[in-house]
Amino acid sequence: MLRSVDLDVYYGAIHALKKLSIEVEQGTIVTLIGANGAGKTTTLKTISGLLRPRNGSIVYKNTELTKVAPEKIVEMGISQVPEGRRVFASMSVLENLEMGAYLRKDKKAMADDMENVFTRFPRLKERRKQMAGTLSGGEQQMLAIGRALMARPQLLLMDEPSMGLAPLLVKEIFEIIKDINEKGTTILLVEQNAHMALSIAHKAYVIETGEIVLHGEAKDLMNSEEVKSAYLGG
Repeated sequence: MLRSVDLDVYYGAIHALKKLSIEVEQGTIVTLIGANGAGKTTTLKTISGLLRPRNGSIVYKNTELTKVAPEKIVEMGISQVPEGRRVFASMSVLENLEMGAYLRKDKKAMADDMENVFTRFPRLKERRKQMAGTLSGGEQQMLAIGRALMARPQLLLMDEPSMGLAPLLVKEIFEIIKDINEKGTTILLVEQNAHMALSIAHKAYVIETGEIVLHGEAKDLMNSEEVKSAYLGG
């Protein structure tokens, strides 16, 4: 579904991604794990069109993305749940969800999708008129996921969905991610909680200082001594 080949991305003189190649097959959860500053968020931003690679290509369903505008990439079926949630704090829950569908014209399907978000996240339905900035961290994360789903993505990019959440909520968010995938959405998940990420992913990549150093089936990496000692505290 998505393939990046030999991506080189720079922030000024800093070489942030070095010949980065990953593949995301349709219907799977692929996770990208690594330490802070390893290049995980940079990878997602490059796929979303928010950063441009100096070299390399990104192909989504046979279309080259590296020169496509970010809003067109959303139209093509790729949505992102950004790191730190980034909800529109001074807008209501309902308005945030409507923003997720701003490129859509299919009013009936949008209403159905809104209902699906409320079924998935009953707390958002209860708080639909509340300002997003007054929600708890967990509720804001649910809202960020709901907003991305309102664009009807075929590929969902998720950046650190468990960051800053209590352990119980982390478990709930990962159950939700699994469920979204089981209902047909492909997911590329960037996550510092390597244990949780590997427990739900099909395939995994380990990134260090902008380079992929390991990749394979998630269950194999979960049992790899290298991964255990570096990321799983084992």
